[in-house]
Amino acid sequence: MIRQYLKFRKTITIVCVLSLLFLIFLILTKNQNSNSSELIRHHKRLDDDFQDIGYRELDDIPKKEIYVLGEKELKMELSNTIEDSTKRELREVKAKVEQLEKKIAFLEGRIPQKYPEVQYLGYKERKRILVTGGAGFVGSHLVDVLMIQGHEVIVVDNFFTGRKRNIEHWFGHRNFELIHHDIVNPLFVEADEIYHLASPASPPHYMQNPVKTIKTNTLGTINMLGLARRVGAKILIASTSEVYGDPMVHPQPESYWGHVNPIGPRACYDEGKRVSETLAYSYAKQEKVSVRVARIFNTYGPRMHVSDGRVVSNFIMQALQNLTITVYGNGKQTRSFCYVSDLVDGLLALMASSYSLPVNIGNPVEHTIEEFAVIIKNLVPGCRSTVATGAAVEDDPQRRRPDITLAKNQLHWSPKVSLQDGLQRTIDYFKEELSRTTFYNNQTYIDFKVKTSH
Repeated sequence: MIRQYLKFRKTITIVCVLSLLFLIFLILTKNQNSNSSELIRHHKRLDDDFQDIGYRELDDIPKKEIYVLGEKELKMELSNTIEDSTKRELREVKAKVEQLEKKIAFLEGRIPQKYPEVQYLGYKERKRILVTGGAGFVGSHLVDVLMIQGHEVIVVDNFFTGRKRNIEHWFGHRNFELIHHDIVNPLFVEADEIYHLASPASPPHYMQNPVKTIKTNTLGTINMLGLARRVGAKILIASTSEVYGDPMVHPQPESYWGHVNPIGPRACYDEGKRVSETLAYSYAKQEKVSVRVARIFNTYGPRMHVSDGRVVSNFIMQALQNLTITVYGNGKQTRSFCYVSDLVDGLLALMASSYSLPVNIGNPVEHTIEEFAVIIKNLVPGCRSTVATGAAVEDDPQRRRPDITLAKNQLHWSPKVSLQDGLQRTIDYFKEELSRTTFYNNQTYIDFKVKTSH
């Protein structure tokens, strides 16, 4: 009985499913027929409209002209499409070219440049020389000469005012080494000679952090003198004409003790250098360290910082941009300007000599600041700048001129580059700086003409 019931139930279910499928088929067929008939009616209506309107309007136009008009419209559409496509492709190509130019510039910046020619020295003549502040203005020029002479050079710099670009042309050379280090902290290296040039030298830079300036010239000098004592190296301390302050003796000989304001805005540098000289001779007396002290007067030349606030850079930058050349004070203050290659020659001569007392290194040719502004204006072609006076700077020395008698007698040194020639080379450098738009220009500014003329 149960078996018959289940069999009957199964039969009923199959019949229902088949009926449902048949019903769905009928519905779909009806919809398709209605859609087809509607589509046919729509096409017929469009044909009627076209015959009633289109043909009547075109009855008077020959078939050949219809084809010509259609062909012209087609050509115009194709022309517009091609033009738009061409413009789009040109824009895309231009963007790709710009990207390629940037990539090429980046790759060119990474290609090692050919090193300047370096003399070969045997192991007996070749020295291992440490230059603190070697990436700075004066230090980098000194490094160039030492490298060209064939010595092994170690540059130590914290890049406060120094720049890698000043020495990048030596990167990778077997005789060159760069250490990123602040000499306020001890340094342990081997060296035969030490040129201690590390210190900000322009007023805006050393006034920016006066405590740091004092530390560099005291703790930094102690560290370098201690290094010289440990390894038995000869050390040259780069002092400054600022130790004379606003001098009451003119010109300034090495025997003059100076006239310095110990609490003025320039004292961090002036007194820091005076202490560094005291430290040098204390180590010489107590520890038997071989010391040399160079009192450097105003120096100029390529690789000066464009915004260091000193007279040469300020006047040249203002003249090149046709800005007002600003003279602080009455313009009657005097300065003596020494070209950087002459200064480097003086430092090398002092290090090689047996004279151990302070020596003035500078150019004795004296000019007023007002005269100097006019000289620079005349050297810049097409300069339309005017010279104006501004407020005087506190503790600004009124007269500055070195007595270089000692340098002549003891070192057989005197400056050779004229102010006109030196300023022209410096102006050319600042023009290059103003026109610089890329980072890969490896202009080294090693003045071989100046070096060979000495």
